Parts: sequence; C-alpha cells; structure tokens
Amino acid sequence: MHIAIVTFDGFDEIDTFVALGLLNRLSALGWKAEIAAPAARVTSMNGVTVHAQQPLAGANAADVVLFGGGLYARAIAEGIGKGMGKRGAAMTGLALDPLRQTIGALGSGTLLLARLGLLGDMPACTDAATKPWVIEAGVRVLDEEPFHARGAIATAGGGAAATYLAAWVMLRHAGAQATAKALRAAAPVGEAKAWATHVIGVVEPFLDAPG
Repeated sequence: MHIAIVTFDGFDEIDTFVALGLLNRLSALGWKAEIAAPAARVTSMNGVTVHAQQPLAGANAADVVLFGGGLYARAIAEGIGKGMGKRGAAMTGLALDPLRQTIGALGSGTLLLARLGLLGDMPACTDAATKPWVIEAGVRVLDEEPFHARGAIATAGGGAAATYLAAWVMLRHAGAQATAKALRAAAPVGEAKAWATHVIGVVEPFLDAPG
C-alpha cells in the first residue's frame, strides 16, 4: 500500500506527521507512507524542514493520497489552474482519481480538494479559519463534525483529527484488527483499548457510505 502525504511549505506538523507515523505502523503489511512535495525540501509553519521522499507527481501513482493543512493553502488553492507565477501551479502535475485512489484531506487541505473538484456535492470538514474559503469554493461545511467520508473521499477538521483520517484509511484497506492494533500501539498508556475503540467508532460508520 503506497501512501502519498502531499506536503507544501508552511505545512502543519500535526497533520503530516501524525498520519505518517500511524500509517507506517502497518509497514509489516507492506504499507509505506511518504511525504510527497513539489520541492526537495519543505519547511513547516514552525520552521521544521524535512526532505521530500517523493516528488509531488508521485501521488498520481499512490493508492492513497492525503492532503494536510498549512499556512499557504489558500494561496495554493487560488493558483490552481492559473499561470506558473502562482503557488497552485505546483499542483498542475497532479492527476488524482477517486475511482482508483483513496483520497483524504485535513483542515485547510480540504480547500485544496474543493478547488481540485474532488468533493463534488459532498459536505466536508475543515478548520474554523478555512471554513469561509471552503464555502466560497461551493462546499457545505459540517460545523460540528470532526470527520466525514463518502466513498473514497474523506475530510477531517482539527489537527488531532489526523488520527481519524489515518484510521479510516487503515480500516478501508487493512481491516479492523490491523487498525485497532496500530491505534493501540500509539495510544496513551492506560487508554489503549478505549482510545482505539473511540477512534474506530468515529470513522467506521462511513466505510459503507456510497460515493
């Protein structure tokens, strides 16, 4: 299972690293989550610089593609489909397909899905700061829900909701037993069973939601 976590300068560390860490807990099953970026290195909103593990276009061949949030999501979204002088021009090489890929977004990453035309009439989750821009893009925002999915597309709101997004991916492609094991391994000591049960309980109802 090849997973690309799309990452730009100004990325939110929680969005990117929580998903990366949880999904790579299934490495024994052949899973590999990697940071896909438009440059060799990207720097987070708090100054953490990381090396991209694959180019952005590598997401086109991935089984799963996840978009985290970041400081420049709005500028990137506004540049989609426009000239090379725009930040969003870096995304012109993306050719994602929910018929063959599982695609998710967290926080302001939801705006990128909206501008790429991947949400359709699906309602979505995002963070409070990004909500007006997602609405402006023609998407109904779910104010009181941390996670929502339909078919192969999911969105989540709030940094800690990266856990829900990762759990949904694991449930779709590895099943409940492997997901629970991965979540328990990452849970706070003394809360493993309750924490895994809670996270799975949030996302499991969406597994059978038609596209």
